[in-house]
Amino acid sequence: MGDIAELVNKYGFPIVMAVGMGFIIKYVWEWATKEVKPVIGEANGVLIALIDRIRMLDNDLIRLNQKVNTVLHLRGKMIEGDRVMETQKVEAAANAKFHKAMDEADHLAKFPPEKEEDIRVWPDGKPKKKIDPDDVKTAAAGEG
Repeated sequence: MGDIAELVNKYGFPIVMAVGMGFIIKYVWEWATKEVKPVIGEANGVLIALIDRIRMLDNDLIRLNQKVNTVLHLRGKMIEGDRVMETQKVEAAANAKFHKAMDEADHLAKFPPEKEEDIRVWPDGKPKKKIDPDDVKTAAAGEG
């Protein structure tokens, strides 16, 4: 401590503090360049490697997303095709039933049943449900 007091008396407080600050700055500079800079360089290398990996993963995700979209699109077409085919089958069955009912109504309109037993059998001999006589009259008259 005595040496610092002599320096302050000889050169003045501001000069001694400026030299002391210079030593502190030199110490911090050497510490930063010898210890911190190599660590920052290693961290920079690791950061670049991680960024490259993230880019590769991003590209992989983009490709995978395109593949999934393609599969879903194709599967959607297949599902839509199946739905259309099922709808066509249902419509065909409904049309067949409609035409059969229309043929039956035409037959009943042309040949009204004389006995109830005649109503229970279709012209080809197959049994059918009992028909209400009012329905027969309605069908023969062409009403809804």
